[in-house]
Amino acid sequence: QLHLVESGGGLVQPGESLKLSCTISGWILDHYAFGWFRQAPGKEREGLACISNSGEHTSYADSVKGRFTISRDNDKSSVYLQMHSLKPEDTAVYYCAQARAPYCGSDYDPNRYVSWGQGTQVTVFS
Repeated sequence: QLHLVESGGGLVQPGESLKLSCTISGWILDHYAFGWFRQAPGKEREGLACISNSGEHTSYADSVKGRFTISRDNDKSSVYLQMHSLKPEDTAVYYCAQARAPYCGSDYDPNRYVSWGQGTQVTVFS
């Protein structure tokens, strides 16, 4: 398992952008896919995006497709989530997670992920 730490959350207004970072410790980072999830109060954890070990393949949930972009820099041991056109319904704690495999699955089943960060709060308010 790897150790993950998210950062970059904050308070923004609707329409603004944020970029989340996930810093990962471990020398076998490039063996695994990584995903971003979020959880709003009273709601289930929602899978948002996934990126394969090489970065060649990405996938997105319909709720963020076209607004969010996942990327990774294995040399910097980091995974990112660029978020544009933020909406109040994007308010949640955002988590990055290490997948059990080098590829993204067909869904965002949390059981496919073995390590999680502590989360970073994103609040979008008018």
